[in-house]
Order: sequence, then C-alpha cells, then structure tokens
Amino acid sequence: MRVLITGGTGFVGSFIVKKLIKKNHEVLLLTRNTENAIKKFGESVTAIEWKNYYEVLDLSLYGKIDSVINLMGENIGNKRWSNEQKKEIYNSRVDATDTLIKSLKKSNIRVESFISTSASGYYGSNNKTHDESSSAGDDYLSKVCQGWEEVVTVNKDEYERFVILRVGMVLGKGGAMDKMLLPFRLGVGGKLGSGEQHISWVHVEDLANMYIQVLEDKNAKGIYNAVATYSVTNSEFTKTLGKTLRKPTKFSVPKFALNIALGEMSTVVLGNTKVVPKKFKAENFHYLYPTLELALKDVVSKI
Repeated sequence: MRVLITGGTGFVGSFIVKKLIKKNHEVLLLTRNTENAIKKFGESVTAIEWKNYYEVLDLSLYGKIDSVINLMGENIGNKRWSNEQKKEIYNSRVDATDTLIKSLKKSNIRVESFISTSASGYYGSNNKTHDESSSAGDDYLSKVCQGWEEVVTVNKDEYERFVILRVGMVLGKGGAMDKMLLPFRLGVGGKLGSGEQHISWVHVEDLANMYIQVLEDKNAKGIYNAVATYSVTNSEFTKTLGKTLRKPTKFSVPKFALNIALGEMSTVVLGNTKVVPKKFKAENFHYLYPTLELALKDVVSKI
C-alpha cells in the first residue's frame, strides 16, 4: 500500500512510519524539511516538500496514493497560550487538514482511506465517562478538536472511508514524558492540583499499532478513542511513576501555581478526561502495554 503521511517526523509519526516500512508499505512523507526526513528514515521514504500548510500541492506528480495518515499539528505544550499561539494550534490542525484534502482534490486522487487525528480533549473536562458516541465539550481544546474533525467529515465523499482517532496522553520516549521525568528523578515529583483529575493515556507503541490496524482493516470507519482500556487519576499516575522510579512523590503543585506558571495551558494538565476505547475493545485490539505499570516501566527504561 502507498501511504501518504503528514507529521511523520514527529514523536508519534516516527513510530508509525517505522512500522509502515517494516510491513512493506510505501511511505510518502509530506514535510517542511526533506533533508531531515531522509536523514531520519533513509531512502525508505519518499520525502515531499510542503513549504507551509496553505500550499495546495499537485500530488499526482508522485504516482498512486492508496491512503492518507494525517498527524500534523502544532504541539500544544510548546509555548504559553497567547492568542497568537492558540490560533497556530487551531490553524495547524484545521486549516492544514483542509489544505491537504484540497491537494487530493486538485490531484484527482480519491484514496481508499483517510486516517486523521483528534484528541480525547474533544469531550471537554468533566466527571463523565465517554465512549465514541459521547457529545463534545465546550472549552478551547474541544472546539479545536471539533473543527479538526469537521474538515474530515464534511469531505467524506472525497475518500472511500475515513477514520478519526481521538488520542489520549501518549507515553513514550520522545514525548511529554521526557520533560516530566526530571523532577521525579530528582525526588521532587508529585501530583498536580487536587490529583483527582483523570488521565486517559496510551503507550506510543500501542497508538502506532492502532493507526496501522485502522489503516489495514477496510471495515474500520468513523470515530475511535485511541486510549488504554482504563484511565487513572493524576494521583494514581504520580504514585505509579514514583514507584517505578523508586522515588518519593510527596510534593504537589497547587492549582493556582499552575495557573500562574502556565496560564490557560494549565487546563491541559488539570483537565479531567475519562475516555474508554469501546470500538477497539469490541474489535479485540491487542495492547502491548495494557497496564500503566507496564507502560511506565518501559518508558522509564528508555529515557
């Protein structure tokens, strides 16, 4: 299968690209830095320069494209959320996905599958448990996710099928865990806020396999929650990480301090998301890291 991927040099994307190559899929990688992509993956990928996400490309120049995996988007934890940064977070997902679909249209390419990304933040922050049929929230991140998904769904006639993965907190080397581990290793890690807020998480290897599964399964359609089978509270996460590292976790960061330090971005770490992967469970998806203990032990061993 010839797969066009965006965001392929990023944290999650790199895992997916390597798995695609291993399974003998041909990978076409849209990137702003083709040299970096070739350096990262070698001649195993065809790197296509995409200068910015408003550039409509003629993809017909690169031959047949069977499927698309769309991962692009500004890292929400990169910078404090100024109005300009919030606009970039939104546009790099919504406008960029729209331009990608316009490029397919311009090129007269109708793909078999369009696999796109969203986040568990779609459901907002509340005490409810959400499956794929649950309604959207009304905060900033939820509205970003709604706009991101709408671009895909309104263009559903442009592909045979679409799948949208609502991704939880991703655990793995190269992601947020790299920064998170330092205070814990120094023995000053602890819960954030009350610690009662739930975290819907997934190991990066399992997440990459989820993308591959919905890509290869022609019966996969619609929305999937891409998370582990159970969520944990921030306190539970903290205790498990401390136990894994054999470090104390007596410290805590109060809510007001997080609000001062992070501004509106504090809603990410203080958000309460209880999400269940109803569809992946129904399809008997095999988790390599079904428990938080296993997931954190693996991550800690690699960072």
